[in-house]
Amino acid sequence: MNPYVDVIIRSIIAFLSIFFAARILGKQTVSRMTIFDFIAVVTLGSVTANLAFALEVKARYIFLVFFIFVLLIYLSAFLSLKSKRARKYVAGDPTVVIENGKILEHNMKKMRYTLDYLNQQLRQKDIFSIDDVDYALVENNGLLSVKKKEAHLTVTRKDLHIFKEEVKLPIELMMDGEILLNNLKENDISKEWLLSELKKRNLTIERVVYALLTSNNKLYIDIHDDKLHSPMDVE
Repeated sequence: MNPYVDVIIRSIIAFLSIFFAARILGKQTVSRMTIFDFIAVVTLGSVTANLAFALEVKARYIFLVFFIFVLLIYLSAFLSLKSKRARKYVAGDPTVVIENGKILEHNMKKMRYTLDYLNQQLRQKDIFSIDDVDYALVENNGLLSVKKKEAHLTVTRKDLHIFKEEVKLPIELMMDGEILLNNLKENDISKEWLLSELKKRNLTIERVVYALLTSNNKLYIDIHDDKLHSPMDVE
């Protein structure tokens, strides 16, 4: 076989292999990674790269290695779900870096986690002073979770005894000139009502790009060939 054709075919196989592996292993592997997830991604990436261009090695051998790694990663994740001990070993434990407002230097030193990096992660959470923090820990995926001191917590509606009914989600009614009949049915909205609302605005179905019933029951419509949005209902 022509080596260029061989590389093309093997590359396609490698891409499909890593795609299906990601679907099997789940979203966690491709989101914020733990150490175990990092090892899994690097390993699978290395194996699929070899599958694509290591022409001196037969593809079936590399694919066997790939399958073994996917199986090992899947079994490790399965054991983590079934056993707390296994989960602790595979993913590790969060590490406390601030407790009762005090920095735990020993824990930070074990992780090689510097004060500069701690301050950087706090700033990303809009906290510019360590003195505002009551409790902070580094999660298994490297992100920082923080609990502020009571005096620095954000005031909520509940704190002010301001209560409001739960806001419902907006409902998409039309998209790209088509009525979303399932959405209408699931939310007890009649097609006739929608058509009458379009008629009030001198609009046809074909002219509508997007129609949405907002959380406060107002109709939002965007039409073709018009940079201006049609006005909302004021019923």
